[in-house]
Amino acid sequence: MSKDIRIKKGLDIKLIGEADQVTTELSLGSMFAIRPDDFHGVIPKILAKEGTEVKAGEALFYNKSDERMLFPSPVSGKISEIVRGARRKVLAIKIAADSKQEFKDFGKKDVEAMSGEEVKNHLFASGCWPFIKQRPYDVVANPNQAPKSIFVSAYASAPLAGDYDYSLKGKESELQVALTALTKLTAGKVHVSVGENLASSPFKNVQGVDLHKVSGPHPIGNVSTQIAQIDPINKGEVVWVVTPQDLVVIGELLLTGKLNLRRTIALTGSKFNKPQYVTAIAGAQIGDLVKGNLDASNARIISGNVLSGLQASENDFLGYYENQVTAIPEGDDYELFGWNKPVFNKISTSRALTFSWLNPKKKYDLNTNTNGEHRAFVVTGAYEEVFPLDIYPMQLLKACMYKDLDEMEGLGAYEIAPEDFALTEFICVSKQPHQKIIREGLDLMREELG
Repeated sequence: MSKDIRIKKGLDIKLIGEADQVTTELSLGSMFAIRPDDFHGVIPKILAKEGTEVKAGEALFYNKSDERMLFPSPVSGKISEIVRGARRKVLAIKIAADSKQEFKDFGKKDVEAMSGEEVKNHLFASGCWPFIKQRPYDVVANPNQAPKSIFVSAYASAPLAGDYDYSLKGKESELQVALTALTKLTAGKVHVSVGENLASSPFKNVQGVDLHKVSGPHPIGNVSTQIAQIDPINKGEVVWVVTPQDLVVIGELLLTGKLNLRRTIALTGSKFNKPQYVTAIAGAQIGDLVKGNLDASNARIISGNVLSGLQASENDFLGYYENQVTAIPEGDDYELFGWNKPVFNKISTSRALTFSWLNPKKKYDLNTNTNGEHRAFVVTGAYEEVFPLDIYPMQLLKACMYKDLDEMEGLGAYEIAPEDFALTEFICVSKQPHQKIIREGLDLMREELG
């Protein structure tokens, strides 16, 4: 039975620069890259050497801990460079794209006639397995451990996040085929969460899944929030997670036999002249996406959203899982007596000298300034106001910092991902790097507890 979800704890950060519902078809671009760091916890073993010609969908490397887990080239072309860092760690594999794209043919499939094992093997062979991530630990799913359920969040609540109802329009058949395939991978249910306006959702007529309507402030769009409300994780249990844009890739693979990593990217933020949607292939160079549209003076480019994305430059490449590029002002200025005067142009959960609570619908042009320096944790009770999970956020953060595995287990670390602490990091008066602390804690748990 479907369960509609509404939360009250959270915070909507309303920013200038929401993408207009206009999509521009970009040219292919000349250079692409896949970064193993996008697949957290994966140790890559290179299959293709520099100078090798590859087709779109052909494997570039595999996971050292599971050779079935392949990571494909997003385009056809020649591998121009394998970028390495300290101790020869692979940082990126760069591919010079062909002007005419060639796809490796994986064959069309009738998903209704496939068994769960056949679906799994097809996802391995085609390089689609990395699209399936898991809780706990927020890493690429372990195929040897069956999930009790699978979740898809088709509602994005992060600041300036793209609208799935718009970007997935016309992809209903691919979504249905992919969801049918997912139902073969679990003995439990597949849960899909959409916004309150179900009538405009491309998921409104999907069959074989539990559909949930969600509402409330961010982080209602985060999968962890939905899992906690619908099917909470206990010790020893696993839940798999797939994003909607990756569902389209899986669906198209099953229908056509081609791995097409083209997706709709939202260009958002006040530093874009025309915030809009563009079509691009995963791993595209960011300079190709923002060309002619970016006010580059004093701008911070982010691959992802402002809360959990990564800082990038025009020479960097779009993250493998990202469907958003954000550009906001760089916060490199010093505000004299900024702490001791009324503030009207910033968001705050506190009412001390700040007035954002008077106009909750106002949109702001925030920069990257932290408005303070790093210091020890200050107990204010503010974290709990924006954290909807039934977890003590400060206590869990401290347990991760002093590496107490028993406490981390008891405080609910199996249920969370770093993105769930993005809001607490945003409002933190101590300027602590919450997401980094949680990531390191989860990595320790995975290493010690498995």
